[in-house]
Amino acid sequence: MSKLQKPLTWIGLVVGVVALILQFVISMQAYLAAGRDVPGALGMFFSYFTILTNITLVLIYIREMTSWRWLAPFGSLVTRGMMVAAMLLVMTFVHYFLRGLTHLTGLFLVADTLLHYVTPLLYLLWWLLIVRHGPLRLADVPVMLAPTLVYFLYVLARGALVQEYPYPVINVLKLGYPHVLLNAVYLTLGLGALCLIVVGVDEVLSRRRKR
Repeated sequence: MSKLQKPLTWIGLVVGVVALILQFVISMQAYLAAGRDVPGALGMFFSYFTILTNITLVLIYIREMTSWRWLAPFGSLVTRGMMVAAMLLVMTFVHYFLRGLTHLTGLFLVADTLLHYVTPLLYLLWWLLIVRHGPLRLADVPVMLAPTLVYFLYVLARGALVQEYPYPVINVLKLGYPHVLLNAVYLTLGLGALCLIVVGVDEVLSRRRKR
């Protein structure tokens, strides 16, 4: 067992939990102050890909430190590799496409930085140094893409019901379904490329550790 396993796992877990709690508190306060009811505020909060992926990271870290059976899927090496690609997508998408749309200050800026930059980088470091490498294959890429497809379908279904969308690029009300579906294709291609990179890096690290 690596000497870094416990400290890196604990750091990732603590930072992730603190960031999620902070974002939850300030977001719920803002939603309620804007006139939303509690179910509507909760629905909006949990519609963000950033929130769902960061919750997944927390569950992965908890699984690393426990043997709870219900967390077994989060111990899967495919799941862990998938989340490297997902968090890189979160970080790059926010940085290049969303960063200039809203001016954040105070605790909103702190939470945003933690969830979009710090937790992805901490997880990438954890995956590179701690996770066992070698079993990822090209055949795993469709499986790695599947949860994001489910998320996209969920967001579209929710948006059709409540008439709101978490991200501008999937806002059907403003862009229409053809444009949104095209954006989804672009994002899928980007995520697919990241998954291929993860599989390749996994193979390289596996070979190096066998030497």
